[in-house]
Amino acid sequence: MSRVFWDTNLFIYLIEDEGERAGQVLNLYRRMRERGDLLFTSALTLGEVLFKPIERHDDALRDRYEQAICSGATVLTFDVTAATHYAEIRQDRTIRPPDAIQLACAAAASMDLFVTNDDRLARKSVRGIHFIQALDKAFL
Repeated sequence: MSRVFWDTNLFIYLIEDEGERAGQVLNLYRRMRERGDLLFTSALTLGEVLFKPIERHDDALRDRYEQAICSGATVLTFDVTAATHYAEIRQDRTIRPPDAIQLACAAAASMDLFVTNDDRLARKSVRGIHFIQALDKAFL
Protein backbone atom coordinates (compact mmCIF):
# COMPACT_ATOMS: atom_id res chain seq x y z
CA MET A 1 0.00 0.00 0.00
CA SER A 2 1.36 3.40 -1.01
CA ARG A 3 0.34 6.99 -0.40
CA VAL A 4 -0.07 8.61 -3.82
CA PHE A 5 -0.65 12.32 -4.49
CA TRP A 6 -2.24 13.36 -7.78
CA ASP A 7 -1.47 16.77 -9.23
CA THR A 8 -4.38 18.78 -10.63
CA ASN A 9 -3.95 17.78 -14.26
CA LEU A 10 -4.68 14.10 -13.56
CA PHE A 11 -8.19 14.94 -12.36
CA ILE A 12 -8.78 17.13 -15.42
CA TYR A 13 -7.71 14.29 -17.73
CA LEU A 14 -9.93 11.82 -15.87
CA ILE A 15 -13.05 14.02 -15.83
CA GLU A 16 -12.82 15.99 -19.08
CA ASP A 17 -10.47 14.19 -21.47
CA GLU A 18 -11.57 11.34 -23.69
CA GLY A 19 -8.11 10.59 -25.04
CA GLU A 20 -5.00 8.68 -24.16
CA ARG A 21 -4.28 10.66 -21.00
CA ALA A 22 -7.69 9.82 -19.55
CA GLY A 23 -6.96 6.17 -20.21
CA GLN A 24 -3.59 6.44 -18.49
CA VAL A 25 -5.14 8.04 -15.41
CA LEU A 26 -7.94 5.47 -15.30
CA ASN A 27 -5.42 2.63 -15.55
CA LEU A 28 -3.34 4.21 -12.80
CA TYR A 29 -6.42 4.56 -10.58
CA ARG A 30 -7.45 0.94 -11.18
CA ARG A 31 -3.96 -0.29 -10.35
CA MET A 32 -3.94 1.82 -7.19
CA ARG A 33 -7.25 0.31 -6.08
CA GLU A 34 -5.98 -3.22 -6.75
CA ARG A 35 -2.96 -2.54 -4.55
CA GLY A 36 -4.94 -0.79 -1.83
CA ASP A 37 -3.09 2.49 -2.36
CA LEU A 38 -4.42 5.68 -0.82
CA LEU A 39 -5.13 8.67 -3.08
CA PHE A 40 -4.39 12.22 -1.95
CA THR A 41 -4.54 15.68 -3.47
CA SER A 42 -4.73 19.21 -2.06
CA ALA A 43 -7.42 21.79 -1.58
CA LEU A 44 -5.57 23.80 -4.24
CA THR A 45 -6.39 21.05 -6.75
CA LEU A 46 -10.08 21.40 -5.94
CA GLY A 47 -9.88 25.17 -6.39
CA GLU A 48 -8.03 24.85 -9.69
CA VAL A 49 -10.43 22.32 -11.22
CA LEU A 50 -13.51 24.26 -10.09
CA PHE A 51 -12.37 27.56 -11.61
CA LYS A 52 -13.61 26.95 -15.17
CA PRO A 53 -16.91 25.23 -14.26
CA ILE A 54 -17.77 28.09 -11.91
CA GLU A 55 -16.73 30.68 -14.50
CA ARG A 56 -18.94 28.96 -17.11
CA HIS A 57 -21.79 28.31 -14.66
CA ASP A 58 -21.43 24.61 -15.48
CA ASP A 59 -22.94 23.09 -12.35
CA ALA A 60 -22.86 19.55 -13.74
CA LEU A 61 -19.10 19.65 -14.31
CA ARG A 62 -18.58 21.33 -10.96
CA ASP A 63 -20.52 18.54 -9.26
CA ARG A 64 -18.54 15.85 -11.13
CA TYR A 65 -15.26 17.32 -9.92
CA GLU A 66 -16.43 17.77 -6.35
CA GLN A 67 -17.83 14.23 -6.22
CA ALA A 68 -14.73 12.64 -7.79
CA ILE A 69 -12.23 14.45 -5.62
CA CYS A 70 -14.05 14.59 -2.30
CA SER A 71 -15.21 10.97 -2.40
CA GLY A 72 -12.16 9.43 -4.07
CA ALA A 73 -9.26 11.24 -2.46
CA THR A 74 -8.13 12.66 0.84
CA VAL A 75 -7.92 16.42 0.34
CA LEU A 76 -4.94 17.92 2.16
CA THR A 77 -4.86 21.47 3.46
CA PHE A 78 -1.99 23.93 3.39
CA ASP A 79 -1.07 24.04 7.07
CA VAL A 80 1.92 25.15 9.15
CA THR A 81 3.92 22.02 8.31
CA ALA A 82 3.19 22.47 4.62
CA ALA A 83 4.22 26.13 4.86
CA THR A 84 7.68 25.09 6.08
CA HIS A 85 8.03 22.64 3.21
CA TYR A 86 6.82 25.36 0.83
CA ALA A 87 9.57 27.73 1.98
CA GLU A 88 12.18 25.02 1.38
CA ILE A 89 10.78 24.09 -2.04
CA ARG A 90 10.63 27.73 -3.16
CA GLN A 91 14.39 27.96 -2.73
CA ASP A 92 14.39 26.39 -6.18
CA ARG A 93 13.21 29.42 -8.17
CA THR A 94 12.32 27.23 -11.17
CA ILE A 95 9.34 25.83 -9.25
CA ARG A 96 6.27 28.04 -9.61
CA PRO A 97 4.35 28.93 -6.40
CA PRO A 98 1.24 26.81 -7.21
CA ASP A 99 3.47 23.80 -7.93
CA ALA A 100 5.37 24.44 -4.70
CA ILE A 101 2.09 24.45 -2.77
CA GLN A 102 1.15 21.09 -4.26
CA LEU A 103 4.56 19.63 -3.50
CA ALA A 104 4.53 21.10 0.01
CA CYS A 105 1.15 19.56 0.84
CA ALA A 106 2.37 16.20 -0.45
CA ALA A 107 5.67 16.47 1.42
CA ALA A 108 3.99 17.46 4.69
CA ALA A 109 1.85 14.31 4.43
CA SER A 110 4.87 12.09 3.59
CA MET A 111 3.82 10.84 0.17
CA ASP A 112 5.37 7.81 -1.43
CA LEU A 113 4.59 9.05 -4.93
CA PHE A 114 3.62 12.40 -6.45
CA VAL A 115 2.15 11.97 -9.95
CA THR A 116 2.07 14.89 -12.36
CA ASN A 117 2.18 15.46 -16.08
CA ASP A 118 4.68 18.28 -15.63
CA ASP A 119 8.04 16.90 -16.73
CA ARG A 120 9.84 19.77 -14.99
CA LEU A 121 8.48 18.63 -11.63
CA ALA A 122 9.21 14.98 -12.36
CA ARG A 123 12.92 15.81 -12.37
CA LYS A 124 12.83 17.40 -8.90
CA SER A 125 13.67 15.90 -5.53
CA VAL A 126 11.65 17.08 -2.54
CA ARG A 127 12.15 16.11 1.10
CA GLY A 128 9.05 14.24 2.26
CA ILE A 129 8.19 12.76 -1.14
CA HIS A 130 9.88 9.50 -2.09
CA PHE A 131 9.25 9.76 -5.85
CA ILE A 132 7.95 12.43 -8.22
CA GLN A 133 6.92 10.87 -11.48
CA ALA A 134 5.33 11.92 -14.76
CA LEU A 135 2.01 10.24 -15.55
CA ASP A 136 3.36 8.24 -18.49
CA LYS A 137 6.08 6.77 -16.26
CA ALA A 138 3.99 6.18 -13.14
CA PHE A 139 3.90 2.41 -12.97
CA LEU A 140 2.75 0.96 -9.68
